[in-house]
Order: sequence, then C-alpha cells, then structure tokens
Amino acid sequence: MATILNKQWHLASRPSGEPTAANFRLVEAPLPELADGEVLVRHHYLSLDPYMRGRMNDAKSYAQPQALDAVMGGGTVGEVVASRNARFAAGDKVAGMGGWQQYAVVDADQGGVLMKVDATLIPLSAYLGVVGMPGVTAWYGLTQIIEPKAGETVVVSAASGAVGSVVGQLAKQLGCRAVGIAGGAEKCGYVVEVLGFDACIDYRQHADPKSLSAALKAACPDGIDGNFENVGGMILDAVLARMNAFGRIALCGMISGYDGQPIPLLQPQLLLVSRLMVQGFIVSEHMELWPEALKEIGMLVATGKLKYRESVAQGLAAAPEA
Repeated sequence: MATILNKQWHLASRPSGEPTAANFRLVEAPLPELADGEVLVRHHYLSLDPYMRGRMNDAKSYAQPQALDAVMGGGTVGEVVASRNARFAAGDKVAGMGGWQQYAVVDADQGGVLMKVDATLIPLSAYLGVVGMPGVTAWYGLTQIIEPKAGETVVVSAASGAVGSVVGQLAKQLGCRAVGIAGGAEKCGYVVEVLGFDACIDYRQHADPKSLSAALKAACPDGIDGNFENVGGMILDAVLARMNAFGRIALCGMISGYDGQPIPLLQPQLLLVSRLMVQGFIVSEHMELWPEALKEIGMLVATGKLKYRESVAQGLAAAPEA
C-alpha cells in the first residue's frame, strides 16, 4: 500500500475562556502499516460536541483531559478502506472515536471501539447525532432518570440542540407535555413547529430567573415533573421554582459554566422543599443500554417519526472554527 499522509488536528495549548483556532495545530503524519487485528478507517464525518470544551482543561472531570500535542478526540463515522481483522471488510461503514483526523488505524479487537452501522435507511452522519451519542444521552436521561408517565410535563433546556431536540420528541412519544427552553425566536419556532414540542420559551426575552419562572408557569400550568438540564445557571434556578413535589432532574450538562466561571444555585432549599431527585449521568458509563436505545431511536428516525437537523462544516480544515 502506498504511503498515505494523514492530516490531524492536535490540541496545541489549553484555552482560557472560549477556545480559539490558535489552540489547535494541523499536523501531517504518514500512516503506519496495519498490524494483525487492525483496520484503517477513512473518516467521512467528525462530531463536535459540548463535552470537548471540558476535556480541553487540565482539571478533574469525569473524563481524562485531552492530551496536548495529540490528536483531538471525538466521535467519527466513515468507511473501512483496509482491514487485517476478520470482523471488518473494506467498504464497511463504521462509527467510532477516531478523533479529528482524516484516517484512523484502529485495533478492532478491542471491544466497543468500532461499530458497524447500516447506512441504507439512516444517513451515515446521523450515527454521530440523533442515532449516536447525543441521541442515546437524551434517551437515557429521559427514560432511566426522569421516567416520565403519560400526562406529566417535561422541560428541557438547549431544546433545539442535538440532545434536547430528541428529549422533547421522545417525551411526546410517551404522552407527555414537552416544553423547551432555547435562545432566540428562530430556534423556538423550530422546536414547536418542526419538532412538535407543546411550547418553547426564549430565554433571551427574560433578564432574570423570576421573569423566566413566570414564563415557565404560563407554559407549564400543571408544574414541571421532569427536567432534562443541559445549561444550569439562571435556567436551572427558574425551573427549580416550578418543579412539582417528587420531580426528577436529569443533569446532563452545565454549559453555562463550561468556560470555568462558578454557577451558584439561588435557592438550593427547593431541592429539599420539593423532595426532588437530582441525578447527574455520563452516557458512556451505561454502554449496556446503548443497543436498546439505538434500536428504538433508529426505528423512529427510519420511519420519519423523529426529526433532526445537522450543522455541517465542510472539510477537516474547518474543525477548530466550527
């Protein structure tokens, strides 16, 4: 096999505050020869996800920090171009964690590092989003932590995003009232008109938790039974004020604090007064449930019952800016 030059993005320095393109470096390196058990994957799509910002810090978290001067980690889908593994053949479409690079050499004998996917009914890129980690995240937090019953009200922040959009649609499938919180009239319109939520609140129209809480009261006349939290801060403060007794909160993300600033709670006593169950979770710790989740979500996507949209930046060179 002729030597292939592989383009890779490395994390060159740790960002303070918001990351910039200067924190990354584009590197070219020749691909090694395949050893027994390995496959060579050419990536078609790379996923950019909020968790990556936390991994860029050299700080204690649920995942190891991203190493400097190494390929930036991330979910990928692509095609096997060469294989020395009996379970994979050239042409197989696969999903894995190949990182920000054109090609990846993968030891496919390791469990769970590479998964064959069927791109006939579901587009390949969807395995990074709605039928991938974000979709399973939504499914897990909703079905395993919030456990909503028909007729209950579920609120989700960042409702137009990859995770939040699936939470609300799955809640509707379960017979719940789904209320989203998103930023801007365009996103809120998409959440209600395309995704089918019952209501969506534009948090940009509310300067403080009291104002946002009043909007939630109007959108959730029977209170809130389940909250899928992606943002924290003022949004969580407003939701806590409207939670019903014995409500359940799935803590998925705290994006309001991803750049390092503290995010205090205004009224933590509400956790006690309303006897709330608050559970943080990391979806990669529940791999045993992924097949069930992916089967359910995949069927909904293939039959057109679960809507999604993607933002796609063209070319590997676009990754840091994206």
